[in-house]
Amino acid sequence: MNCVKLLGQRLMSRDFDRQVAEVQIRAAVLNRFTALGIPMTVAAG
Repeated sequence: MNCVKLLGQRLMSRDFDRQVAEVQIRAAVLNRFTALGIPMTVAAG
C-alpha cells in the first residue's frame, strides 16, 4: 500500500475516463515493480 501512496495520494484527473486510465497505469507500474523484484530461478544441471 505504501507504493500506491508514492504514486500519488489521489487521482489528478477530473474526467471519469481519464481517472480509469490513471488507475490502470498505476496498476501497471506496481505490477512491473513486483515483476522486477521477483528473482528468476533456473535449474542447474
